[in-house]
Amino acid sequence: MNPTPATIDPPTYSLKQLIRYFLKLGALGFGGPIALVGYMHRDLVEERQWISETGYQEGLTLAQVAPGPLAAQLGFYMGYVHYGIPGSALVGLAFVLPSFLMVVALGWAYTLYGGLSWMQAVFYGVGAAVIGIIAISAYKLTQKTVGKDWLLWGIYLVNAATTVITQSERVELILGAGALVWLIKAPPKRWFKSNRLNSFVVVPFIPLLATVPSATPALLGQIFLFFATAGSFVFGSGLAIIPFLYGGVVNDFQWLDAQQFLDAVAVAMITPGPVVITTGFIGFLVAGFPGACVAAIAMFIPCYLLTIIPAPYFRKHGKNPGISAFVTGVTVAATGAIAGAVVVLGRQSLHDIPTLLIGLITLTALWKFGKKLPEPLIVAIAAVVGLVVYPLMYP
Repeated sequence: MNPTPATIDPPTYSLKQLIRYFLKLGALGFGGPIALVGYMHRDLVEERQWISETGYQEGLTLAQVAPGPLAAQLGFYMGYVHYGIPGSALVGLAFVLPSFLMVVALGWAYTLYGGLSWMQAVFYGVGAAVIGIIAISAYKLTQKTVGKDWLLWGIYLVNAATTVITQSERVELILGAGALVWLIKAPPKRWFKSNRLNSFVVVPFIPLLATVPSATPALLGQIFLFFATAGSFVFGSGLAIIPFLYGGVVNDFQWLDAQQFLDAVAVAMITPGPVVITTGFIGFLVAGFPGACVAAIAMFIPCYLLTIIPAPYFRKHGKNPGISAFVTGVTVAATGAIAGAVVVLGRQSLHDIPTLLIGLITLTALWKFGKKLPEPLIVAIAAVVGLVVYPLMYP
């Protein structure tokens, strides 16, 4: 695999500028995977024009069809587009590091003070505001990807409805949508060609870890294997991985009780960056700072490799009519799933009059003022509102 991908247009930005952007996104990007994906499109494609629409759609498609957290994988690909493997690695580190440090600090406070009772109040307001943020992001993505094609609208609506009904993204439907558009829009003239893109081969790997002194090797090994499995075999966004983590962390290994796990999810939602950074918080509760490092590394290494290994094929074959049609179908299906996820998350976060008002006010404000209204400010205001209103609603 060529470490530096061939590109048609030279980059109009430096790697330093891209790293700086992802450091900021990792530190201030609230709203979960759906919102983060929308921020990347707005900032990198529409405003800065560092990444082409085609390059972005390639990355979004790859992030959807490969297992692992959606936003992190798209970030890896954005770094890869012009700066290859070194760019993707540095961008990924910049994206994950700020939120990792935050959850480790919260984990330290959590263990020191025996829980964070204020989290429920903060998440009460922030969770409602996030629905407004991701709804706007989903709307913009829909405008960009679906257009007026009846076939694409059908795929979009089916995937949106399926996501609402099953409360999860169905990767088989996403891949099936790609195959359907391929067969209808650009049917293969010959099924067997010597230069066709056959498949993506996942190369097995054994990552090396530095020895850490403050936790037993056996426990760290369990943590690593569990979270590496989660990062390798769970499809969908960071939110979709939560049920898998619950089954292992609470039921199988009994590292945490149910309340501690819910607190870990709340930490992920009230901190910026990728939602799966909750693995760092869980790892800290289980085995201190070494556990946090091992859990985070184990979660992100598989999805990094599963993004970068197929990336050259996407770059090389992306303009092939059949591949292009497949990418279109997968992208539209993924966008439909994102729209459906807004409904699923809305049911969880908008459950009384104050949260409905917070979500509606956020949506209206973003619709009217757009980029003039920074999301971190919205999240901060919503957190304060939650701290005030939640004790009154649920004394």
